[in-house]
Amino acid sequence: MSRRLKLVSGSANEELAKGISMHLNAPMVPVTIKRFKDGEIYCKILESVRGCEVFLIQPTAPPTNDSLMELLIMTDAIRRASPREITAVIPYYGYARQDRKADAREPITAKLVANLITVAGIDRVVIFDLHVPQIQGFFDIQVDNLEAIPILAEYFLDKKLKNAVIVAPDVGGVGRARSVAKLLNASLALIDKRRPTHGTSQVMHVIGDVTGKTAILVDDMIDTAGTITKAAEAVMKEGAKEVFIAATHAVFSGNAVEKLQSKYIKEVVVTDTIAIPKAKRFKSLTVLSVAQVLSESIKRIYEGEPMGLLFDGMYSKLKAMQGSK
Repeated sequence: MSRRLKLVSGSANEELAKGISMHLNAPMVPVTIKRFKDGEIYCKILESVRGCEVFLIQPTAPPTNDSLMELLIMTDAIRRASPREITAVIPYYGYARQDRKADAREPITAKLVANLITVAGIDRVVIFDLHVPQIQGFFDIQVDNLEAIPILAEYFLDKKLKNAVIVAPDVGGVGRARSVAKLLNASLALIDKRRPTHGTSQVMHVIGDVTGKTAILVDDMIDTAGTITKAAEAVMKEGAKEVFIAATHAVFSGNAVEKLQSKYIKEVVVTDTIAIPKAKRFKSLTVLSVAQVLSESIKRIYEGEPMGLLFDGMYSKLKAMQGSK
């Protein structure tokens, strides 16, 4: 495999790239990445990729603009080195929340970024948990939108929680919460939320029975943590026994870490789609790796195997675990 498959990593999440490399038993292509004094990014691929299938691992995570520009520049460097195909592995897709015009004279930045990635020379994209699945339609190339739900569900099944309720922090997250509830054989509840301005939210009501139950708030990402921590407080005040938070992407902007250490939250469970520095790690934080799922996905893309079989196997394992509870 290593003769024609090449793994290249940007600087946004090198630990995840190392994990993928280990699972595939394929070395990383050496790369030089540096920034000039004026902030411009320079990249050089230090090994031939001619005729190879290149998998470029680079989430567009904060600092989002730097990570995105690095992805585009690395793509250009690889494309000019005559590979057979370039697949961008973008575990976290920045600008995904700007997916529509909510008001006059606003951009649809998620579409703009998709255009930039395509024009740069990417042939295929692998992403984890897009904010809304419709963003796949913004691309004119193949997009594999992978799910972290099986990874999170397996973790909570292992905990053998009793009388669990899965809580969606807003209406948009009901589908995701329902999927987790089905896997955990748990009930479902919903937070009725209002967002008066960007970055602010107001919890209005808890819809559903949470009294005496172990609540698991499920979302695709935690950014400033304002919504999720207010939801946790509301659920506890409605009589929940304890509250866990589960999310795919740990953006952790501003004072999110401080908020997440709330007395209302027992544990925060996220994945490593975004690199989490030591300064943003805390005692009640658990980080699950997506490296194995991404490595299996890369292998299937390289070998031309169906991606669905990977997740069929994961869901079958979860059903077996559910039956043994």
